[in-house]
Amino acid sequence: MYKDYFHLSEMPFSIAPNPRFLYMSDRHREALAHLIYGVQGEGGILLLTGEVGTGKTTLCRCLLEQIQSRCDVAIILNPKMSVDELLASICDEFHIEVPGAAPSVKVLVDAINRHLLQANAQGRRAVLIIDEAQNLHADVLEQLRLLTNLETNTRKLLQIILIGQPELMVMLRQPELRQVAQRIVARYHLGKLTRLEVAAYVAHRLRVSGTQTPILPYALIGTLYRLTGGVPRLINLVCDRALLGTYVQRGMQVTTKTLKQAATEVIDVSARQRRWSRLLAWPSLLLVAVCASGVFAASLVPLWPLSWPAPATASVATAPVIQTKQTKPAQALHGAPAAAGAAAAVAVPDPVATAAEGRPAIEELSWPDAELARSRSEALAFQDLLGLYGIAYDPGSKGAPCKIAETADMHCLSAYGGLSDLLWVNQPAVLLLDRAGKDRAYHVVLTGLDEASATLIVAGARRRVALSQIAQLWSGKYQLLWYAPPGFGNALTGGNRSPAATWLRQRLARVDGGATEGPAVFDDELVERVRSFQLAEGMAPDGAVGALTLIRLNQRVDQDLPRLGKMAQRGSNVLHP
Repeated sequence: MYKDYFHLSEMPFSIAPNPRFLYMSDRHREALAHLIYGVQGEGGILLLTGEVGTGKTTLCRCLLEQIQSRCDVAIILNPKMSVDELLASICDEFHIEVPGAAPSVKVLVDAINRHLLQANAQGRRAVLIIDEAQNLHADVLEQLRLLTNLETNTRKLLQIILIGQPELMVMLRQPELRQVAQRIVARYHLGKLTRLEVAAYVAHRLRVSGTQTPILPYALIGTLYRLTGGVPRLINLVCDRALLGTYVQRGMQVTTKTLKQAATEVIDVSARQRRWSRLLAWPSLLLVAVCASGVFAASLVPLWPLSWPAPATASVATAPVIQTKQTKPAQALHGAPAAAGAAAAVAVPDPVATAAEGRPAIEELSWPDAELARSRSEALAFQDLLGLYGIAYDPGSKGAPCKIAETADMHCLSAYGGLSDLLWVNQPAVLLLDRAGKDRAYHVVLTGLDEASATLIVAGARRRVALSQIAQLWSGKYQLLWYAPPGFGNALTGGNRSPAATWLRQRLARVDGGATEGPAVFDDELVERVRSFQLAEGMAPDGAVGALTLIRLNQRVDQDLPRLGKMAQRGSNVLHP
């Protein structure tokens, strides 16, 4: 109903397991990497568990897109069946012809074994995926283990992937299933999304559906996280109903009231509240009992013939907290002339915030000094950004910063997006804050992000500011730096002959463990490895190597590269002398 109203190409919060809408959080990437590793290995059982609605089935569909071209895949969606029924279903999924109307277990197993030997002779792998595996009976699990005994001298003929809820892990701990548990070659438990990941998740699905407008404002993410607990399926249900409610109200943005009303319609909030009430009931009764006993004891005090000494008193002096704003930090750091007679003031952070969070207090986002021209802000920002990579740059020189970066095999990327895009890229960027007007626009460097704040370098001074301040000033334009192989142009595509292909093969080998040697050509084998890497990193697996693919590859290989998740803790190292 609301798709055309919000100018959407697709429904953004459908609960169908569409791999295009899969948001690859860190846990989803790790889970997919475990599955790909298992499928490419020597065989056995892979285990993927997670709470209801965390994206297990969608992740499996994403895996299928990657492996179906070279694997024979059988999928069992309803495993609540007997041994005979399961084996018959496997034969149906693999299109195996079975003689007789009611074949025995032996006949079914022999037919499966013949098919697996034929597939192996053709160089194809056989993969059996069982969803909702927590519904498997113990005897069926044992039969699956026996199927993994079908093997050659080098590897198993059948790869089994079990996908289920946490109860599956409990089942496999039973003593009678210990042999099944020992056949598991890789396992991963998929958790819920964090609050920051919820923001990126919502932005990702809206972006895939064809809109860049903030239909669901960032200010509502905290409420959405509390209402759904970070469960993707619940997020989809609540957001879908909230967009419907906004459409009915003829609004353009979801409000807090609409979001909460949507949650009450799709989530049993009252049941959750009743559970909390029961949990809080016992402490309340205990508190009442303690108070009652205290009153009773106090009533007995006058009966004792004792004179209680007066309590000793002590005076505690509380020093007032004085906060002083930092004066002219940009002039001190960038060498601009200071005003005559100006004394250097020391910035005193909020002691409560610093002690409680272990990080600086929230500051006001503003240009540090009127005497420092805002027109210099871009050059100063690139001086700070290049400094994070150990590259010296004089903002007073005539050389363009991107040209200076090219001397260190770095390229500049300019784009528009949101904080979720930068969070995915996960490296520092220069932001243009221009919503206050052209004459008041200036550049800053984003070096850190958390759920409610960002760490910036503003004309050399590091500040922690609220995300709401950035939202008021930033239009979405950003620039960042990334390393490229020597001789790299705009992109690497299949068939290209270049030394960059050798560089790429060696880098991928450090991630996927594949071959490091090969021709200096972007051949089919290298394209497939790129696609696997892109899929594991939450990218469209097109096999072409551009800026974003190289950014993610460099981060996987070089752990010392600056990242948004690390920069906020680097202290004064982010400031150049």
